[in-house]
Amino acid sequence: MAQKGKRFKRVAALVDKAKLYSVEEGCQLLSKTASAKFDETVELAVGLGVDPRKADQNVRGSVALPHGLGKSVRVAVFARGEKAVEAQSAGADIVGAEDLVQRVQEGFQDFDSVIATPDMMVQVGKIGKILGPRGLMPSPKIGTVTFDVADTVRAVKAGRADYKVDKTGIIHVPLGKGSFKPEQLLDNLNAVMGAINKAKPSTSKGIYLKNAAISLTMGPGIRLDVAPLRTV
Repeated sequence: MAQKGKRFKRVAALVDKAKLYSVEEGCQLLSKTASAKFDETVELAVGLGVDPRKADQNVRGSVALPHGLGKSVRVAVFARGEKAVEAQSAGADIVGAEDLVQRVQEGFQDFDSVIATPDMMVQVGKIGKILGPRGLMPSPKIGTVTFDVADTVRAVKAGRADYKVDKTGIIHVPLGKGSFKPEQLLDNLNAVMGAINKAKPSTSKGIYLKNAAISLTMGPGIRLDVAPLRTV
């Protein structure tokens, strides 16, 4: 088991592991745990009472964050003709069709988000084993398989967070950067929780929102009181 360093122990001492913090307290405390030499990413982890093995309980989606993600997002778009031109005009970083599929097959992966028009999905399917493990496979459920490429590119570039429940029933989603003000993190967190609540499957029984925590890349988890979040 890896030993935790002095830096981590120092910031971890600021967090009461037995306490459930309000979201306001949690966002305030998070700023105090920032100690890395880089601008750490803030992540929200949410435990759901769903069975991800069932297709109708595979919670996923995307949400526009009021204050963005605090980073430059490189967007690749698989499209042809007019839609390719629209994507380029909207600010897409890489645009292509079969040629881009071939580049990815040859090892090109210099992008953070992928959008595709529906007619390109047969081709994009050829690189599913490459995009899938990175969580980049386009999907209609999160709006990345669409003919509305211009608006989608702009939304992703502005700061849109994608979320998907993993096989253990947990969603991990970025909220921004450690340099964000607590109020900005709170706004982004509420936006994400509102989207997750709306995505509750009709077949989900019992408690849907079970627990939640926020943390920085190099920091300890801060457990949140989820009762108020169930009505966001």
